[in-house]
Parts: sequence; structure tokens; C-alpha cells
Amino acid sequence: MRTRTELGSALRAWRGRVGPADVGLPVGGGRRVPGLRREELAVLRERVASAAR
Repeated sequence: MRTRTELGSALRAWRGRVGPADVGLPVGGGRRVPGLRREELAVLRERVASAAR
């Protein structure tokens, strides 16, 4: 279980380093924590995947 906790902490830290404005996404209101939301990260992943094709 420790590995799972560490993974969650690492993912939150990575998402927290970059904000939506940093990557060209619209900035929504009312964020509880800084950084990208999971949904925003998924949008970026799709952009990268389609650019690689």
C-alpha cells in the first residue's frame, strides 16, 4: 500500500507544477489546489498523442 500512496503523492506534485495557463488551456475558476486537474491532463495527453501520429 505504501507504493500506492507514494505514487499518488508524486502524481499530485507533478500536476501541481504546471497550471492551465502554462499549457494554453483556459483557466477555470474555483480551484481547491494549484495545478492541472485530471481532466486537463487528459486533454494534454490527447494533444500530444495526436501530434505524434
